Formats: sequence, C-alpha cells, structure tokens
Amino acid sequence: MKKIFFFVVISMMILIPNAQVSAQDISSKSKNSSKDASLREGRPTPDFSKGILTEEILWTFGRVSAPEVSPDGTTLLYGVTYYNYKKNSGNTDLYTIPVGGGTPTQVTRTSASESQAVWRPDGKKIGFLFAAEGTMQIFECNPDGTERKQLTRSKLDINGFSYSPDGKHLLYTCNVQLDPTIVDRYPDLPKANAMIYDDLMYRHWDSWADGTYAHLFIAPYDAPDKAIELLKGERFHCPVPPFGGMEDAVWSPDGQKIAYCCKRATGKDFAVSTNTDIFIYDLSNDKTTNLTEDNLGYDMNPVWSPDGSQLVWWSMATPGFESDHKVMKVHDFKNNVTVKRVFADNLNPESFVWSPDGKKIYFLSSYEGTNQIFVSQTRSEKKKETITEVKILTNGNHDYNSLAWANGKLIATKTTHQQPAEIYAIDPSNKGAETQLTFTNKEYLDKIDMGKTEKRMVKTTDGKEMLVWVIYPPKFDPNKKYPALLYCEGGPQSPVSQFFSYRWNFAIMAAHGYIVVAPNRRGLPGFGTEWNDEISTDYGGQCMKDYLSAIDDVAKESYVDENRLGAVGASFGGFSVYWLAGHHEKRFKALIAHCGMFNFESWYGTTEELFFANHDIEGNYWDNTPNSYNFSPHRFVGNWDTPILVIHGGNDFRIPYTEGMQAFDIAQMKGIPSRFLFFPDESHFVLKPQNSILWQREFFRFLDEYLKK
Repeated sequence: MKKIFFFVVISMMILIPNAQVSAQDISSKSKNSSKDASLREGRPTPDFSKGILTEEILWTFGRVSAPEVSPDGTTLLYGVTYYNYKKNSGNTDLYTIPVGGGTPTQVTRTSASESQAVWRPDGKKIGFLFAAEGTMQIFECNPDGTERKQLTRSKLDINGFSYSPDGKHLLYTCNVQLDPTIVDRYPDLPKANAMIYDDLMYRHWDSWADGTYAHLFIAPYDAPDKAIELLKGERFHCPVPPFGGMEDAVWSPDGQKIAYCCKRATGKDFAVSTNTDIFIYDLSNDKTTNLTEDNLGYDMNPVWSPDGSQLVWWSMATPGFESDHKVMKVHDFKNNVTVKRVFADNLNPESFVWSPDGKKIYFLSSYEGTNQIFVSQTRSEKKKETITEVKILTNGNHDYNSLAWANGKLIATKTTHQQPAEIYAIDPSNKGAETQLTFTNKEYLDKIDMGKTEKRMVKTTDGKEMLVWVIYPPKFDPNKKYPALLYCEGGPQSPVSQFFSYRWNFAIMAAHGYIVVAPNRRGLPGFGTEWNDEISTDYGGQCMKDYLSAIDDVAKESYVDENRLGAVGASFGGFSVYWLAGHHEKRFKALIAHCGMFNFESWYGTTEELFFANHDIEGNYWDNTPNSYNFSPHRFVGNWDTPILVIHGGNDFRIPYTEGMQAFDIAQMKGIPSRFLFFPDESHFVLKPQNSILWQREFFRFLDEYLKK
C-alpha cells in the first residue's frame, strides 16, 4: 500500500497553478533576498497569539525540497514552496545557498512554480520545468535568475528531465498516447463522456487510465525537440507509476548509457506484479540490456559509481511483496557480475551516494524509529555475495530524507516531529557532525512552543520491547490530566519515524492538548525482517495487541486521563481503527478512521494494485477463503459502540470511498454518534490547502466533542 518514503514525498507535493508565462516573468531579473520569509509576500499572516501550532501556521511553513549540488560542489540549489490557503494555491521558487552555509539567494520570483530544478553540467545554468503556452517545458536561467530562456517546445507536457553529464543531451519524460480515445473510436461523438476498458489497472491510486504511457526521450541539447523515444510503441512506463520520477532514469558518468527502471507488464499482469527491472540503454549502439532479469521482485534506485564501472540499486526478492526486506546490489560491468551486499536485516538501504573514489557507498535506512545515514565499504567479496563493513554515521531522534555529496560533506534534508524539512551538511570524517544550512521556518518556529517527543520502550504481549514515541503538549504539566490519542500508522509497513507531516502532524495534535502515543508496532521496518513481516496475513493479530499494549502502558501515567482516550489513523491505520472499534473493550471514547479498509471482500474487488492484496491478505475470497478475511472489520460491527468520524476521498482508488461509506452507514444504522467527512476531489491523501485545513478543523472538532467535554 505504500511506496518508498511516500509519506514524506506525498506530504511535500506541490500544487502548481495553471498560470502561464508572462512577458514580465520572462524578462524580469530575480531579486536577491536576505530572508527566506520574502517568499511569504502577499500571503496570509497567521495568528501567533496563542504561542502554539495552529492549522493556519502549519500551512504557512515553507516546504524545502531536496537540494541539488552544483558541479563544482560549492553551491546548493533547492526549492521552497509556500501556500496561500485563502487562495487555495501554492507556488515554488528557487534558491541557492553556499555549501558552507550563509545567506540564501532567491533565484526566481514568478507567478507560477519552477519545479525539478537541476544544474547544467557546466554549472553556468540552472534548468527547471515551467508552464508555458499550455504545457510544461524545460527552461534555463543563470544561477542568479537572469537570462531566462525556454529550451523545449514539445506538444506534450514534460514531466521530468536531466542533463547528460557531458552536456550533450537532454533526457526527459512525457506521457505518450498509445491506446485509442473515445473520439478516436467514434469521431462523430465528440461530446461523449465515457471510458472503455478491456483489462485491469484501468485506474491507479488517483487517476483513471487514459491510454497514455510515460516514456523517455533523448534529445541533443542543441536540438531538444529532435528526440528519440525509448519504449516507442510499447505499453510500458518509465518512470514507474504512480510515484516514480527522474531517479528512475540516470545517466552514466560518460553520458553514453542510461540506467532506467521499468515494469514490463500491462493490464492484469501489471496489477499482480512487483517485477520492476533495471535496464541499461547504450546510446552508441541503440541496444538495451536487462540487468536484473533473474529477480522477480522490485529493483529500483540505480546510481552509477563515479567512474561508471559499477551500478548500485536496492532490490526485493519476494515477488508481489512491496514491503519486502531491501538489499543492496552492485553490478560490476568490467567482470559482468552482480553482487549482493549483506547487511543486518534491520537495514533497508536506499538513496545511495558513492564517495568520489568509489570505495564507499553512503545510504539512508529506516532504523529503530528514525531514518539515519549509513556507510558501506567492501571487506571481502566471493562469487555473488559479499560481506561488507557497515557503520551508522548519524544518531539521534530525527529523519534524514535525502542524500547528496558536496566536497567532502553529505548534504541531506532533515525533519523531526517538531521541525519541517531543512537542509543540513554532515561531515563523514567527523563522526557525522552536522551543520544546519537553511532556516526557512525559524522565524515562525521561534514564535511557538512545539512541545516535545520522548522515546519509550513498552513490553509487548509476547515479551518483546517495542519503541513508542510519546508526544507531549506545549508547556506540559505532569500534575494535570490530559486526553491521549493512539496513532495507528498506515503503510502498513511504513516506519513511525521522525517525519513531519502536513496532515498527520503530531505537533499540532499535541498543541490541541492531546498526548500522542505513536507505537512502532509489529509490521514496521527498521527492527528486522521478522518484526517487519509478521503483520502480513495477520492484520488482526500481534500488531493489534501491540497497539493496545502501547496505549495501556502510557494510560497508566498519572497525567493521562484513561477515561478520555481516542484512536486515529489512515489507510492501514484506518483499518486498524475499524478493527479496534470491534475489539477495544471500552478503552476508547472517540475514533477517527481515514481511508481505511472496512470490508475485505468489497475492497479486494475494487482496489487496483492486486499484488498488495494477494500478498497481505492472501488473495481472493472465492477459491478458498483465506484466514486473513476473518480479520475484516465488518465482521465485528456487532461490537461497535464508540463515536466515530469516517473520512475518505472520492479519488482514492487504493481504498475506494465506498469502504468509508459502509462504515459510516452501519454506525448510523446502529445509532452510534458518527460523522462522514468526504472530499470529492481528493485521493488517498488530502493535498489542497483549504481541504487540508478543513480536515484539521473537523479532526479536532470531533475529538474535542468526545474527549474534552
């Protein structure tokens, strides 16, 4: 149900207005800014009088993107997105800052977003995507924002791009129409509004299949519209939907090869498979080689070594299991051999960065409720497996969420429960010592008390130690009694780490006077494969006991009012709330379920990524009904007696909104106080500013009604 770091990635998604390029936008020279706050011009100023985080303050934070390092390693390029919730829109402008820190320089200041900015290989220009004449195109400007120029004039939207390292080519991706439209079939019915499908995957996450496929195009830099199309005529995608970007297609250092990810499957085969392979395309002979043909699970995130002789990526061995243990694989092109590097099973390596000499590989991994930086160095290598020295480079209660190399330093974005993403430099030669480089939200953070997070170890019913985050309200007083919320994580195998969400935000829950209990229950990465895998086919088993162990343990504290407990969650967390509604034995006085599975039989017949359902609940219900179906929450509604808020999005195709309707309807029929919050134009996530603020207000209105009165 999840993708790599998707909680963080989706919470950082940008709304790009439909503004077009104006003459003023093109000709204006960007002004330097001494304060990141300059981007807030013309946007609402929130009320800080309460001194705590509010919905309005949350939605005026600047959202910092992962930085790009200049070719000479001295300067970072990044985007900052600000939202105007009153206008229900957002805008991204570009910034640069020295790697050693200093005052940021604002590169762009336009009426529409510049996105996916990268350095040209010579460092003299910055490339980015920008809306022009109705389509998204590639633009360039000087590093100070001057001399803005449009490079491409494609008839199609360009969804992502990169420069070849030698600067001779552009690689970009567009959606190409291959399947006939209604008008193609019936030209005399131009106003007919319908869709026709003969196979599965007719919709995915939040979009109906429209007959287009994401394809890669390679063009000379000097003639960007004279492109050759990889996968031409083939009904496959690169990047891999729904969340793949240009990290799915990377140039070799000499600019002669491209390593790209693709799931060569369509229709039902696509729906039941995770077999994504890494292909090598050679520009010199127009030949493509499948590098991972022997593996039937995921192979993703390819990164070339500095000399181009090796390629590293992460791989999952189990077909159809999207949350299988990740291993690092390295292919040696000189010897034509792929080697699996063996680590402890509590590490899931991704986001690889090679040291300049090619001897070390730095990577990110979830680790005991956090995301940390690790370094791998080969110790011995035999046949197709190698033993490596692996060291943790960073420690602390934080998440690093991106990784890059710049002149002896690692550059990363970092979050905590109390801090939105900012950019840091980490010194690998000094025990991972870090330096904060950007302070985008300091002005606002200094005006509010964000509370604090503590790590707590709780004994589970089977005698194991479980890490539980406990988040306390601002100005917490242990002599008072507080209501508490059990947070049920989605995924289901997504870490309860130090993420900063713009919806499921622990700090704002605490600011509303709630103690938040966030357990790393069974089924989460970072604690070993046994802990991670135990949830599959056992949704109502040990993971639910872990939830109850966590809330029972914290509820014993004198400052927790055990008569004012709630449980909240989305996706698998929403399912968890539905399941707990029938099993919590009067613990909770209020429940909130967002986009949760309610009836496994109806969900199986309407979800789209069937590989997930086939693995986690053991497949369909008509051949031999799997035991997993016995955990379906609808079977236990006879025990429901607790007020519940059900939230769902109309464009949620992972868990269709009819699941939420069933839960709400039954609560109503049983006479249980209940409320249904429905967003017709949202998906599995709520992304639009005013919808998101409404979400927060209704979330707390419901909780306050039943836990504070």
